[in-house]
Amino acid sequence: MQKGKINVQTENIFPIIKKFLYSEHEIFLRELISNAVDATQKLKTLASLGKYNGDISDLTIEVSLNKKKKTITVKDKGIGMNSEEVDKYINQIAFSSAEEFIKKFKTKSESEMNTIIGHFGLGFYSSFMVSDKVEIFTKTYQSRGNTKAVYWECDGSPDYSMDESDKKDRGTEVILHVADDSKDYLEESKLLEILNKYCKFLPVPIRFGDEKVWETVEGETDKDGNPKQVEVEKPRIINNTSPLWKKKPADLKEEDYKSFYRELYPYTYEDPLFWIHLNVDYPFNLTGILYFPKVKRNLEVQKNKIQLYCNQVFVTDSVEGIVPDFLTLLHGVIDSPDIPLNVSRSYLQSDPNVKKISNHITKKVADKMESLFKENREDFEKKWDDIKVFIEYGVISETEFYDRAKKFCLLKTTDSKYFTFEEYEKHVGPSQKDKDGQLIYLYATNEQDQYSFIQSVKERGYDVLLMDGIIEAHFINTLEQKFEKTRFTRVDSDTVDKLIKKDDVLPSKLTEDQQKVLKDLMETQIDAKKFTITFESLSEKELPLLVTQNEFMRRMKDMSALGGGGGYSFMGEMPENYNLVVNSNNPVIGRLLLESDNVKQGETVRQLFDLSLLAQNLLKGKELAEFIRRTTEKM
Repeated sequence: MQKGKINVQTENIFPIIKKFLYSEHEIFLRELISNAVDATQKLKTLASLGKYNGDISDLTIEVSLNKKKKTITVKDKGIGMNSEEVDKYINQIAFSSAEEFIKKFKTKSESEMNTIIGHFGLGFYSSFMVSDKVEIFTKTYQSRGNTKAVYWECDGSPDYSMDESDKKDRGTEVILHVADDSKDYLEESKLLEILNKYCKFLPVPIRFGDEKVWETVEGETDKDGNPKQVEVEKPRIINNTSPLWKKKPADLKEEDYKSFYRELYPYTYEDPLFWIHLNVDYPFNLTGILYFPKVKRNLEVQKNKIQLYCNQVFVTDSVEGIVPDFLTLLHGVIDSPDIPLNVSRSYLQSDPNVKKISNHITKKVADKMESLFKENREDFEKKWDDIKVFIEYGVISETEFYDRAKKFCLLKTTDSKYFTFEEYEKHVGPSQKDKDGQLIYLYATNEQDQYSFIQSVKERGYDVLLMDGIIEAHFINTLEQKFEKTRFTRVDSDTVDKLIKKDDVLPSKLTEDQQKVLKDLMETQIDAKKFTITFESLSEKELPLLVTQNEFMRRMKDMSALGGGGGYSFMGEMPENYNLVVNSNNPVIGRLLLESDNVKQGETVRQLFDLSLLAQNLLKGKELAEFIRRTTEKM
């Protein structure tokens, strides 16, 4: 028997491993099974090269649980190790890395530890995060000489022991004696959950006990004449060894992609809109499938749907900062051996390969969108309401994506017509400019609430965009920065006649003195702090009073509610501020001046004011009830 002491002079490595090696202790099972997969794949490679002629018909990795003995075992049929290899790969490599790890640890604060994990060969030693003793039984695939199987043991102290073993079969068996503070890992349901999370698509079959399934008995029927079924016990294989993203796109059909989507998200009942199959081998290796789902109005519930893999080993589903933020709304998988097998997101984000992959994915998404638009614009327009949030989010957050997206990003009108940026500029350019030559884009965010304003604008021959998405305030802000001499204004923000240059400017029917009298009268009926009263010479057909809202303040409020209000989020709940526009040419306003009964005059102002509030959906509660009562009495 060989005994030895780990070469760690400063302090015990194992408490540090237990506390800091990985942010989640459950990773130990992923690490051990990944090692078993590596050993198995190496044996398959040797066999394919003619360097191993043994039986490789069954290379299933077995994970077993013995609750009574408090052990978890991971057993493979891979290349195994001899005593020299155990000494080299388990004792020397890991322990020298451990010593370097400790030196790094001594100079780092606790919060910085995750940034240096992943630089050391400590994967096997993650087992000590949940164990107070670990045993290894291993036998090499090589049969030359008197090669003996090896037994290795360590109890979590700097001491280990090695001896010969009577193990007969090739491969490695790792037995974890689970510590009392980790006994929740001795529950079958817990282990099954971890295996499904991290090992669902590993390339070697992983067996975890048995399961009962129903099978049809060929040639037999039950009493009702239906095919007879019996319950049988079969090995429980938890992984799909050949996931769709590893196959060639040319070999796959539409139903294959939809079926795999359901495998990834079994509780999703809607098919994806379309997908992108990634298959890159230069300048880095990258495979995967990204699905475009139908996005609900709540963005947050869509996140954590992209699964990140390294050689089919699950790494994380928290990919913010690893892929561009707007693509975190997509579903699917990304797999690359160039992504470090590490759960620290800060470490992943700083990795140069991850940045290259992120840029490439952005390019592939833009390529796919552009090709869909060019090949079948009609179908692209039909999908627009479901995909626009991806594109608009990308336009807002990624300059490089905007440069591509401006070719296929659409603007939709209230008449359900679609225009590219360039097309829409030509469409409204001749008729919707202000006195300074600035192009005015009129838009609505709610067709029902802003119906009267939309109709009023359209009667004048102007066009109205429908911008009813959840991030439109940010999107509009971005477009104003990108477009030259262009301003966006909601239809109920300012009166059109004030915004757009007109050749036939209407004269006011009220003198300045008359306007002052009316303003004083109206201030007795409304909240002067909340409403700024202005007079404008509008058409006689326009309403006598219009409530509008300052475009800038309303937009800042909308963005603040979403987060990131352009520096205004510190304001918290921004105050409501409205304009009360008096149409000086409406006959009803003129008659107000002729009313000699002050009570009737005040009631008329209040009635007109409430009607303008009603048009903006601002009349509620007590004021709405009072308006209904007053209107009923007049009738």
